[in-house]
Amino acid sequence: MKWMSDDEYSNLTGLELSAIEDLIERGKLTVKVENGVRYIDPSRGVGEVVPAKLKELSKHNTHEMIVQPQFVEKTIGTIINLHEKVLDAKDETIESVRNENEFLKEALASLQELYDEDRKTIATLTEQLKLTQKEVEFMRRKYKLMWNKAIEEHADK
Repeated sequence: MKWMSDDEYSNLTGLELSAIEDLIERGKLTVKVENGVRYIDPSRGVGEVVPAKLKELSKHNTHEMIVQPQFVEKTIGTIINLHEKVLDAKDETIESVRNENEFLKEALASLQELYDEDRKTIATLTEQLKLTQKEVEFMRRKYKLMWNKAIEEHADK
């Protein structure tokens, strides 16, 4: 979702800041504040922009309300612009999700490779440990036989 500052939203919709303030106070627009700057979600509250502009026009013309062709063109243009911005935001979101998925696939493949290498290393070390244990056992028996023979020879003397 692409957020817009008050000024950007005003330029896009043609509403004055007072009308935007009124819409915000009535809860018709979704807003957030970041670093002391207020941002408006242009994809929400579109249905309230036209009635607010008509109310503003009706204040100036209390007996009859005349909608000028320029206003209709501007309103249609605003709706089209808002729609394009929503589509752009959707496309950006889809692209970022695709990029994130690709990154996660690569990370998973890399982790699998590391896991396979670790399994091979563990198997090699286990085999070396078994060989070393056999060698140690052989040496124990050899030295035991040698000591027993040495003790017998010493006892015979």
